[in-house]
Amino acid sequence: MENSTHSQETTDFGANLFNYRRRTSREMLIGSLSMGGNAPIRIQSMTTADTMDVPLTVAESVRMIEAGCELVRITAPSKKEAEALNEIAQALRELGHDVPLVADIHFTPNAAEVAADYVEKIRVNPGNYADKKKFEELTYSDATYADELKRIEARFTPLVIKCKALGRAMRIGTNHGSLSDRILGRYGDTPMGMVESAMEFLRICRLHNYHDVVISMKASNPQVLVAHMDKEGMDYPLHLGVTEAGDGEDGRIKSAVGIGVLLEDGLGDTVRVSLTEAPEAELPVARKLVERYHGRLDLEDIPSVPLSFDPFSYQRRLTHEVANIGHRHVPVVVHDLSNQPITPARLFGCGYRYSVPLDKWNLDDFACDFIYAGDQTVGFELPGTLGVIQNAPAFAGGTRHYPLWDAQTWASAPSIAAIEADIHFVKVERDHLTDAFIEWVKFQNNVVLVLTTTHAHAMASLRAMCMRLDEVQCTVPVILHRQPEATEPETYQLHAATDLGGPLLDGFGDGLWLGGTDVPLQWRNSTAFGILQATRTRISKTEYISCPSCGRTLFDLQETTAKIRKVTSHLKGVKIGIMGCIVNGPGEMADADYGYVGTGPGKITLYKEKEVIQRNVPEAEAVDALVELIRAHGDWVEPVIASH
Repeated sequence: MENSTHSQETTDFGANLFNYRRRTSREMLIGSLSMGGNAPIRIQSMTTADTMDVPLTVAESVRMIEAGCELVRITAPSKKEAEALNEIAQALRELGHDVPLVADIHFTPNAAEVAADYVEKIRVNPGNYADKKKFEELTYSDATYADELKRIEARFTPLVIKCKALGRAMRIGTNHGSLSDRILGRYGDTPMGMVESAMEFLRICRLHNYHDVVISMKASNPQVLVAHMDKEGMDYPLHLGVTEAGDGEDGRIKSAVGIGVLLEDGLGDTVRVSLTEAPEAELPVARKLVERYHGRLDLEDIPSVPLSFDPFSYQRRLTHEVANIGHRHVPVVVHDLSNQPITPARLFGCGYRYSVPLDKWNLDDFACDFIYAGDQTVGFELPGTLGVIQNAPAFAGGTRHYPLWDAQTWASAPSIAAIEADIHFVKVERDHLTDAFIEWVKFQNNVVLVLTTTHAHAMASLRAMCMRLDEVQCTVPVILHRQPEATEPETYQLHAATDLGGPLLDGFGDGLWLGGTDVPLQWRNSTAFGILQATRTRISKTEYISCPSCGRTLFDLQETTAKIRKVTSHLKGVKIGIMGCIVNGPGEMADADYGYVGTGPGKITLYKEKEVIQRNVPEAEAVDALVELIRAHGDWVEPVIASH
């Protein structure tokens, strides 16, 4: 990969790629809560109850607050829900809770203006606040587009003036799924379209000297928006979230990959983790993501190297092939089994099941590629897809056995060459990635580097090592190794997904090696494959794009997601969008192969990609209808019943 002409240290969106430094943003107040500037990164969530059910919404809000929620967001799709916010706010105050409330507005500007009388913050979506989405193809001249901007200004200005007068804050949140026909006609379905959608509203705010604004861009690269704000001298706080994260382990890993990576780059002033679970379940996850940065000082000890990747678009690092590692192969997974005797039963935790009666191995979709045995010898016949890595002094050869060297032994290159092995793994820390070492390794055709770090800013350390190799056109494959400090399983998972997900999103890494033998092997294994799935670098299972519940949701999202998962979880590589309402509907699940969207009480609309296939399917029949839709388009396979 050729080096780009970007800055060697700081990107166009203000992040230092090598040393942690939090982005400098404007400090503002939401009620009495400070955000941005030097304030802590705030965590928030959203109610799922019908806003008109005031007691239920209040009770849910209390559970969220008790779980640590610092801002409570409540949907207000019409004026009647906006009016109900008054009663909700009063009830919470009477209970002694002064947490700021946020009204979530989509299609109804008049509801936003009503809600501003009662809550501390208004969330608007430029894509559907002043425009209507009819999926029409529109074209404009410069003059007619300028007229459209004047129309939008006239529609949005009353809310800006009211919020300024009342001391209310606002979040302007652009959304990949709800770009207006006007924006799509001008910019296409692109990050630039999302940027301009937000910038149009921000410019109106600035025109009226109103700056109590938080900004969000629900796309894979919100850095583009930050870069454009910086160019126009805007320093508004940034809201981070992953809307379609889903539930369970998948939802947590996807959230860490989407949110944690941006936090590591110093971006973000408030976080909302969106899980298809009860809202109070989101807060512990959000807290574990942000608490790493409470009190974290700038880290300035990683030397910078020329930027060798584009932060705004994905391209995998160019490497040569060593056996089944590197080049176009999917990233491999390595697990450490060196702390206990290695038996066939121990391999169960990393995806291999041995059948004694049949004398054969069964492989899961999450079967790792290599195990690290340390100084041990494996005394049984291995599955044909599994390799063993041993410390070089203990290495005695054998089928699918490979030595692991320390980089400090690189001077013994003649000795390394004398040992016959298809792959030599060489473990190296950043300080040992010297010019002399790289010069030696770049000419080896059977070496794979295991890049490891104990640095607090692990993502940047691993990124810098990969870029150091690129600087001298060293195309050796690399496995990213990290042992998170956390041993509590969920925290371990979130930190691992952040630290290793970042380099993978940058295009770096031909494999993952997750350390931490105090964490159960099965947990480590599912985490590794979950990170690869979330970064879409190795697909091992069905992917569910599922919105969080809110007051607009037209069916029980948790129950429905579980039903769909039960009958489709074997469809490896298929992406299914499960959306509670049309606001988070076909546009927001644009990357899904199939869609299941609530369109009325007890009614479901089924999609193939963005195309409506069946409308108003009774909810009781909808899951079966989805299966038939998948079958009709050739993506259905019958589930395999594992033998034992």
